[in-house]
Amino acid sequence: MNILVINSGSSSIKYQYFKKGETTPIVKGIIERVGMEGAILSHTKKGLDKLKKVLPVENHKKGIEIILDMLEDKKYGALKSLSEIKAVGHRVVHGGEAFSGSVLIDDDVIKALEDCTELAPLHNPPNLLGINAIRELLPGIPNVAVFDTAFHSTLPKHAYIYAIPYKYYEKYKIRRYGFHGTSHDYVSTEGAKMLGTTRDKLKIVTCHLGNGSSIAAVDRGKSVDTSLGFGTMCGIPMGTRAGDIDPAIVPFLMEKEGFSATEMRDILYKKSGLLGISEISSDMRDIEKKAMEGDEKAALSLKIFAYYVKKYIGMYAAVMNGLDLVIFTAGIGENGWEMREMILSDMEFLGIKLDRSRNRFRGEQKIITTEDSRVKVAVVPTNEELMIARDTEKIVKNRRGGDE
Repeated sequence: MNILVINSGSSSIKYQYFKKGETTPIVKGIIERVGMEGAILSHTKKGLDKLKKVLPVENHKKGIEIILDMLEDKKYGALKSLSEIKAVGHRVVHGGEAFSGSVLIDDDVIKALEDCTELAPLHNPPNLLGINAIRELLPGIPNVAVFDTAFHSTLPKHAYIYAIPYKYYEKYKIRRYGFHGTSHDYVSTEGAKMLGTTRDKLKIVTCHLGNGSSIAAVDRGKSVDTSLGFGTMCGIPMGTRAGDIDPAIVPFLMEKEGFSATEMRDILYKKSGLLGISEISSDMRDIEKKAMEGDEKAALSLKIFAYYVKKYIGMYAAVMNGLDLVIFTAGIGENGWEMREMILSDMEFLGIKLDRSRNRFRGEQKIITTEDSRVKVAVVPTNEELMIARDTEKIVKNRRGGDE
């Protein structure tokens, strides 16, 4: 089935087009700075150099129009007619408690997504803009929502309820939701294949480490705990996000510095994490460079990041009463062999024996532990777009009775 995958963000729209039976997209790209001056289209087609150009993109609908035009372009496109697109899969960040899996989009689903907006005010509105633009421009073509939160819908209640008055869960649905679910789903499946088995036979910790990071405990195929929660700030420190901190810090700083709730949230989400500690950058590569030059805060921020990941791996091994496989993915997880080495040092007690020579690579799919390591560690490049395409195909086929 020919499927277009759309990831509509607040100021960007990513897209990939998969042809029937293919696992790599024929074309892919991104429009950045949507609604701002100097918007940039970056478009890639197999066998051709990347196309990059600056053009006006006033809003998300205009961005989707440009993407559809590129798909029909004689040189850079992938189809003769838009009618060749059989379905569109959309990344949606938050499904709340309404959705435990991917779903065919109709008016009722749109309403439910609008109701989730206060749970993800930065993400769901632009997701909806992309969905509505596609529905208007490609009427009649089925659309599927694939949720970041859905994979974590299997968390047991004792793992997702916070120890605050229960009435706030009942009133506002304040609970742990978890994110990056599509990535955790994909890499846990692929990692199990690397061991010649299926994930329903394994206890796996998946580490999605990038500018935004989360770790998940996947016990025999089901997510049973994850580091991100009600929002996307908790867990391990990230590029600009604080991660786990003592909540008492928040009112203390607000009183001492006179911060408003908005200013405090801005500090925790945009000025903390690696950037806040290092005072250099939110980019791990910049920090590593400075650490090698002897910068103490840069070195400290790297140690803190590694420490938190190590701690979560240990916690989740305890939660699952065992561990068979650890997986690293996303920008830092896939490319930062130095950080992987920091995280995995001194973990022999848990059954992890890192092979340092095997570990020294970037962006490949490999096992990085020794042959006799009881717990295996793998690097698996994530592919959320392929997962979205697969889910989209499955949902549409089920609706049509498998006639595609």
